[in-house]
Amino acid sequence: MKIIVYLFFLAFILSCNQTTKTVPFEPQETALALSQDILDYRITPKDSSDRSGFMFSDQGSWFAYSLPKTTKNNIGFSGPFLMTQENGVWSSPILSNLSLSTQQSKDQLIHFNNDLVEQHSYSSHLSQLFRNSEIELKQELVYISGHTALQRTTITNNSKREIPIQAKIHGQVFDIGMKLYNENGLIKLVSKNSEAIGYIQLAEDIEKIDISNENTYYSLQLKEFNLQPGESKEIIISQTFIFPEYSWDLEKKFIAKTNFDSILKVRQLEKEIQLKGILDNRDSTFNDTIYAEVLIKAHLTLQNNWRIAAGALKHEGLFPSYHYQWFNGFWAWDSWKHAVGLSYFNIPLAKNQMRAMFDFQLENGFILDCIFRDTTIEAHNYRDTKPPLAAWAVSEIHKKDKDLSFLKEFYPKLKKYHYWWYKERDHDQDGLCEFGSTDGSLIAAKWESGMDNAIRFDDSKILKNAENAYSLDQESVDLNAYLYAEKIYLSEIALILDRPLDSKKFTSEAIQLKQKIQSQFYDPNDKWFYDTNLEGTVFIKGEGSEGWTALWANAATQEQAEEVKNIMMQPEKFFTKVPFQTMSADHPKFNPLNGYWRGPNWLDQAYFGVKGLRNYGFNIEADKATIQIINSADGLLEKGKSIRENYHPITGEGLNAENFSWSAAHIIMLLLKD
Repeated sequence: MKIIVYLFFLAFILSCNQTTKTVPFEPQETALALSQDILDYRITPKDSSDRSGFMFSDQGSWFAYSLPKTTKNNIGFSGPFLMTQENGVWSSPILSNLSLSTQQSKDQLIHFNNDLVEQHSYSSHLSQLFRNSEIELKQELVYISGHTALQRTTITNNSKREIPIQAKIHGQVFDIGMKLYNENGLIKLVSKNSEAIGYIQLAEDIEKIDISNENTYYSLQLKEFNLQPGESKEIIISQTFIFPEYSWDLEKKFIAKTNFDSILKVRQLEKEIQLKGILDNRDSTFNDTIYAEVLIKAHLTLQNNWRIAAGALKHEGLFPSYHYQWFNGFWAWDSWKHAVGLSYFNIPLAKNQMRAMFDFQLENGFILDCIFRDTTIEAHNYRDTKPPLAAWAVSEIHKKDKDLSFLKEFYPKLKKYHYWWYKERDHDQDGLCEFGSTDGSLIAAKWESGMDNAIRFDDSKILKNAENAYSLDQESVDLNAYLYAEKIYLSEIALILDRPLDSKKFTSEAIQLKQKIQSQFYDPNDKWFYDTNLEGTVFIKGEGSEGWTALWANAATQEQAEEVKNIMMQPEKFFTKVPFQTMSADHPKFNPLNGYWRGPNWLDQAYFGVKGLRNYGFNIEADKATIQIINSADGLLEKGKSIRENYHPITGEGLNAENFSWSAAHIIMLLLKD
């Protein structure tokens, strides 16, 4: 019902003509207010590759902005940061810089360092306020679509005299292969490094347009205007970056019909509904404000990594991290995790995240490891796939909205992908699968596990199963636990779709697989689940997070689960400062600072551990671990700091990429009810 009401309201607001004036949105609840400055977006980039600050985006746009942090007199928003170009680059320190002066004096009426009063960010928009004895200037930025952001400047005369004002919008691009042109009163931005075309449009009478510095600088001189004491004037700029598959003509008409106050109210309501929905769904243990703020940070992290369809990407989805230069695509198991996190507040996006990967499914059922906007086949990684969590994601999405058509759409695809594992990754055809690769390379086989350099693969070898099908010479407990869970999910989906024979088959297979997991992978001496050799006669020792995936999948016995739980809760092993890291802290190869999967805490693995405990009734331990994870991972509870790719389990230090999507998604899963 909430979604229907929201869509009706959205349609009503967008139908308002440009002369409509609406009352600013004032949420009755505190969800949107809690998002204020939850991430620190202050940066004035010193060059095109400066990643020393964070960037704000919305609506799946491929460009982002920040709040300036400068000693120069720049009045505007930093950027945009363009993900339309490979790996992401800043287009400019401030692409639309505002200068205000009078005819009598060329001195600026507003100075950044002297007159800045406040800068704020929200999940819905950015804003900043400047004030001196003569002028008050407020700037706001909001996205109207995945192609266009609106920037509004409101200038108010604070003095007791009339002020004649000369206003100029201007900017210069970095050396990023971009040129600027005057196209019928618009500034057009064309880059040799991207198919996306940019447009800067000013909703004012322009007196003069200047393009100079070899087409890297522009200025738009407005006609002079007078402000009486207490009088205000608005200047609205739109910045658009649009790919060829979208229509600029349609976007231009959409911009013309859009009222700034209306679209700001839509965005505020949209975020309020999403955030309130998340906060209202918290487990009662996590009702404190600190958990509300970390959930809002997680929501905003996912929002900033959201990208609309473009190029080879036929559906929208999420980057792992816009902030890290190599994470500018969609990855398979990242996508499954993102989709589950998104399902709590944005079901349409969660579904499209799933579709984005399955658009590339091969006829034999194979799902690519990662896909990119680049349309060349070479751009995508066909060398391996990722662990099978897709049925889990589809099931979690369906649990939220009960959309039968979504299950009908995905069931045959999931079924094909599930059985692909048994055709291509079961070397000895014993019903237990191995990670592997399509090209016969050992490194790609390790990538397929998602845990690239985990110690269990230190002595692995590659074996050929068939053409374009290779396996490691070991059977992995996590892979088979995931496949067991998939059988259960597929059985349930088949039953919902009135396919009782399929359901019965999956259930029968699950029972057999569960028995194999319990008997082959569990070491009764160590009381831990390990990978084994193909024959199932030798354990590949070294306690790692794969050991509790059987608990997450509900594939262990109660006794096995209790023994695993006891080890998980030992401080010298897994109950560290940031609990449930990827390998036991007492192992000689434990190395969080230089280990990647040899010691850091990845929040997906921590979540699987917590969820595994809950599955077997160990809720006290699960709550204790969750609280310690959230409280001890550096920056999670601190305003301004980002959610990291992983964390040092002993010190709590954030490691590797910032603004990491699957960490954010699993924070949502950790703190919300199922």
